[in-house]
Amino acid sequence: MRYNGGMNVHPAVRLDRPSVTFWGAAHSVTGSMHLVEAGGRKLLLDCGRVQGPRWESRRRVVRFPFLPHEVDAVVLSHAHLDHCGNLPYLVRQGFRGPIYCTPATRDLVALMLGDSAERQEEDARVLRLADREVEVADEFPALLSREDVRRALRLCVTVPYDEPTEAVPGVTLRYADAGHLLGSAMVSLTFDEGARESRLTFTGDLGRRGLPLLRGPSPVPEADLLICECTYGGRVHEPMERMLAELAEVVKRTVARGGKILIPAFTMGRTQLVTSCLRRAMREKRIPELPIYVDSPLAADIAEVYRRHPECLDAESRRRLAAGDDPVDDGVEYARSPDASRELLEKRGSHVVVAASAMCDGGRILRHIKDNIDDPRCSIVLVSYQAPDSLGRRLLEPKPTIRIHGRDYPLWADVVDLNGFSGHADRNDFLDFLGPLAGRAKRVRLVHGEPEQAELLAETLRQRGFADVAIPLPGETVELP
Repeated sequence: MRYNGGMNVHPAVRLDRPSVTFWGAAHSVTGSMHLVEAGGRKLLLDCGRVQGPRWESRRRVVRFPFLPHEVDAVVLSHAHLDHCGNLPYLVRQGFRGPIYCTPATRDLVALMLGDSAERQEEDARVLRLADREVEVADEFPALLSREDVRRALRLCVTVPYDEPTEAVPGVTLRYADAGHLLGSAMVSLTFDEGARESRLTFTGDLGRRGLPLLRGPSPVPEADLLICECTYGGRVHEPMERMLAELAEVVKRTVARGGKILIPAFTMGRTQLVTSCLRRAMREKRIPELPIYVDSPLAADIAEVYRRHPECLDAESRRRLAAGDDPVDDGVEYARSPDASRELLEKRGSHVVVAASAMCDGGRILRHIKDNIDDPRCSIVLVSYQAPDSLGRRLLEPKPTIRIHGRDYPLWADVVDLNGFSGHADRNDFLDFLGPLAGRAKRVRLVHGEPEQAELLAETLRQRGFADVAIPLPGETVELP
């Protein structure tokens, strides 16, 4: 047994057929990372960070269960940090191959990794100013730097949708639109084994049908082995039109009593979806015209990436963009600087504030919540999944007070859960997307989902004619049939 940074490295798998070992997002919804081995080559599908409590996730980013310098290439599905966040550490530890991604993903990865490095450097600086060097060493065992990010970005090779590319000798890569995030892609790998070919499809994170802004998912590529996410595999989302109607009702109620609407949201993807829905509701006269503020410099930069990549947008958004009517941030005002953010806290009257973090555990939204949580005129609208023990989950509990940073606050604001804004496919979407592969995909492995959701989708797929459906454990290996 070899060792790498204190983590066991399993011996190389010696199989005649191409194989996949599931190292991340197996029996969980974070840290996507799967190692493909074929013909003596190794490709990594995603290289994501394990997300969760802030300090715990940082302790877990510096070790890999394989030797990074032995990996020949990385194939990214999209730019969420739980899919790309560990790339700089992979490069720091010896990886030198190409990092394949779509053009939009490359632009978003640059923003997300750069922001992550900046926040780590700032957090470490604050601890050092407080003379807490021991905590710096403990919480930042391998501090991510902006130079690490630049080195990773130099390895990025962009591949447009539907354009076959030789990833490594004998393995052809093709991307198909996953419809989950700007630039998100399903990965199709074809292995040339001489007398035969075999195919692997990795869905990444699949989007939903009928969401505004982005194109819907393309047909799922044919595969002998299908690796599919299952985040909401046993759940059916509320229809988008119903979510819009419910959001409009919340806004109207809040405006009628003179309150503010606070929306915690992921900076990338969810923020753009929510603001576009609010502007649509205003254009359709469902809600009154009111200011929309996005308290995030990163979100402002992400909006610019949306404008640079109309190929990823739906037909209506492309039409509006071509006509000079910005579909992403029409009518949206961004608070970039700390001073602008502080000024926003002082604004009176009804308006909307959208800011991270989505689960309310940090970021600029936390200041807005603390300032308004005891105001019964205010509404806090949760549009994302709220993990157990997160502040967002605790806000949903029917209690008179809530504890934030060691202080108890009266919980008088109206808290509304509108999780139907998820950008992930639900059970019905999976049946629609995967149905054509029933009886054709010989093996299906479900990842990126909690065990309960995975089991529900697995049983549904078996009933629909998929013979070999399983939920791999971390470190488990499967051959292509």
